[in-house]
Amino acid sequence: MADAAKLVSAISDAPSIPGLVWAFRLHGDGSAEALAIDQPIEFSHDGRLWLHFNLTDARVRPWIAASHLPPLARELLLSNDTFQQLHVIDHCVYGVFSDLVRDIDSATEETAFLRFAMTEHLLVSGRHQALCSADATRRVLEGGYRVDNVAHLLEKIVDEVADTLDRMADKLGQEIDDIEERILADVAKPEMRRTLGRLRRTCVRLHRQLTGLRVLFHRLDQKNTDHLSPALRIHAGKLAQRLDGLDHDIVELRERSRLLEEELRFKNEEESNRHLHTLSIVTTLLLPPTLITGIFGMNTKGLPLTDVETGFLCAAGLMASSVGLAYLFMRRTGIFK
Repeated sequence: MADAAKLVSAISDAPSIPGLVWAFRLHGDGSAEALAIDQPIEFSHDGRLWLHFNLTDARVRPWIAASHLPPLARELLLSNDTFQQLHVIDHCVYGVFSDLVRDIDSATEETAFLRFAMTEHLLVSGRHQALCSADATRRVLEGGYRVDNVAHLLEKIVDEVADTLDRMADKLGQEIDDIEERILADVAKPEMRRTLGRLRRTCVRLHRQLTGLRVLFHRLDQKNTDHLSPALRIHAGKLAQRLDGLDHDIVELRERSRLLEEELRFKNEEESNRHLHTLSIVTTLLLPPTLITGIFGMNTKGLPLTDVETGFLCAAGLMASSVGLAYLFMRRTGIFK
């Protein structure tokens, strides 16, 4: 608690905190108060702070480097690590979570990373791109959502990560259902295969993201965190259980997209085979008249029908008869089936 007081007292000395996206004070009754980011932030003994930074702002680095967070936590906040991790040391929990990048009004399929360091009275988080989970947590706090401590706040952020992925899974499922209906109705189109490939790649990325996240909380659940204060104890088992269920849904969608992609490929191959079959029949029917025209086209003496007035009609009738005979032969041998 003394370290947290030193950190926040250092904050209060500055006129404003550079690179701050938003700030909240969490009161003892669980309510959250949004703070002006262009004004000095004062420390209150009966409250906790959430400071969220834009790490692309170069002014943030010296501020974090000068803070009283543990050195390892400061290094992780300022690092460029692109893998998910979660560390627990005395009086501090810090790590990196993967999240979906937020567009103006919705989530995208692109992933980025949320970095954080949490002490008993302070949660410092940062990102290089706008993320869905942090923004969603900000909105629910502004809407009156109550949190008991900073650990509860971090759990809410992770819960919003799961909610975002859940909504993305629903969207992917709807697209896959629509493609499946069209395949069953035999109205498949070539672009559907490209769409299924995109959906499958998205499922693979989400599965990779969820796998890393759920492993972190499973490991944390197996660790002995009795030395941590109650304000820093995360309900890792509950979060891991939800992430497990969500990952199962994503894997199921991935397998459905793969099976539909294979089915669509088989249908395309069947259609190609039908076209080749039709082409083979036409080619076979035209072989006899082609042979006849080749014979009559030879520049040799003794060709039949050369001195007959109706020679052309006879040759044409001969070619038509050859097509009819070829057709009867193919019909009898079952080639048309």
